[in-house]
Amino acid sequence: MKKILIYLSIILGTLLITSCDFSDDVQDIQTQSGSADFTTYVALGNSLSAGFQDGALYKEGQINSYPAMIAQGMELSYEFTQPLMADDLGGIPMIGVPNKRILAKTANGLFPVTAEGTGATTIANIYNDGPYYNLAVPGAKVAHLLAPGYGNPVNLLTGTANPYYVRFASTTNSSVIEDALKLNPTFFSLWIGNNDILGFATSGGDGSEPMTAEIAFAQYYEMLVQKLTANGAKGVVANIPFVSSIPFFNTVPNNALALDAETAQSLTSFFAAVQGIFTQVLMGQGVPAEQAQALASQYGIAFTEGENRFLIQTEKTQANPLGFRQMSEDELLLLTIDQTAMKTEGYGSVSLSAEVMAVLGKLGAGQQLSPEEAQKVLDAVNPIHDKDALDVEELALIKNSTDAFNTTIKNIAEINELALFDANALMQDLATNGLHIKGVSYNSTFVTGGVFSLDGIHPNQRGYGIIANGFIKAINKKYDANLPEVDPNKYKGIEYP
Repeated sequence: MKKILIYLSIILGTLLITSCDFSDDVQDIQTQSGSADFTTYVALGNSLSAGFQDGALYKEGQINSYPAMIAQGMELSYEFTQPLMADDLGGIPMIGVPNKRILAKTANGLFPVTAEGTGATTIANIYNDGPYYNLAVPGAKVAHLLAPGYGNPVNLLTGTANPYYVRFASTTNSSVIEDALKLNPTFFSLWIGNNDILGFATSGGDGSEPMTAEIAFAQYYEMLVQKLTANGAKGVVANIPFVSSIPFFNTVPNNALALDAETAQSLTSFFAAVQGIFTQVLMGQGVPAEQAQALASQYGIAFTEGENRFLIQTEKTQANPLGFRQMSEDELLLLTIDQTAMKTEGYGSVSLSAEVMAVLGKLGAGQQLSPEEAQKVLDAVNPIHDKDALDVEELALIKNSTDAFNTTIKNIAEINELALFDANALMQDLATNGLHIKGVSYNSTFVTGGVFSLDGIHPNQRGYGIIANGFIKAINKKYDANLPEVDPNKYKGIEYP
């Protein structure tokens, strides 16, 4: 059988790359707060609010976080300080946090790789260098912002603390929300809940990262908003985008198994053999011939010249005892899937060895196979593992939770008369239609779309500019304010080597 050809290329174009310039980033107009009070602005959230990008939290990304962009237009009487990392690598070597990703020339073309060098950031506490007005913590879920001890380094051993919060927590027993309230905010932004779903999605729904229960999410979110508004503070909250709108889940197509006519016929013949072998296995177990043939027929998969969908691993059931099938149109592959294995080892189709080829030759000659030989053929089927894909059931769970969380956020925003930024709608629009800003086109395509960073999840600086404007528009509309919008084109996009 010929080597299976797979098309998995990422077309890299040229993006305009410019340095940020805070001196003329906002429109030259007099800021008015309307019915809001921008005297003390505090931002809470997770990695998205911290300025995380390219797979790391690093200094330049933090400086160009969307809360910093919003704060710039508020004309604050103080410096909007943030707990900056020590460098632009972002790694924390003492606890194994890797450096950021950069675009580099490799044997396969331009691809994201981990930046070389040793990061200078430690988990030593820098609280006394504050106060810090951006209290966003990468990796935080909604409950984490309420959790005492989330910044205690001892709790890192049990997974109940976060190294980023360890760096700037006021005490070892404080919580993020307590530290925020110490600043007596008159205005806040809150974008939290993404990680309550994202961990499940980025692990392929394999069970290692469960989603937060809808009831628990609602309780925790309401508690956060009650605490933030208790003294009359106003603010803006944002909802949660569907994971299908970001490049991490839509860059590697599930129909990229590209076959020539001969290879397609060879694969079709292989799975006809799998069907026949499994029919005999079932009959050997006492299953009536007609029933055995019907059950085994699902494995007689036909391939055609051109693009074909990969095979995916499923739970073994009575209806699907071998535990694999072809992917359906709407199912997604993760950006982190081993694309080399897909190209060279038949990951997602068939992994053929000399032994398996010999067995197939014996079968083709009409010879009887031993049980061990038959099992070698069945074992050659190499479906994509659960951790590398989201199937229809997992996507349905994600959508249901996202919808429920967003309903909670909307209801709580309305009850507390807060501005609501519909981040979900923005990301859907970017994925479907794109945006055009002062002659520059943006969309959600990985690398070339101009919005997302090299981790495929977090925006780059320009993307954060677009997000900042989403928050600003929501604030202006709700409070009759006139915060100036930023120009995303003045920030950095992907840097090319």
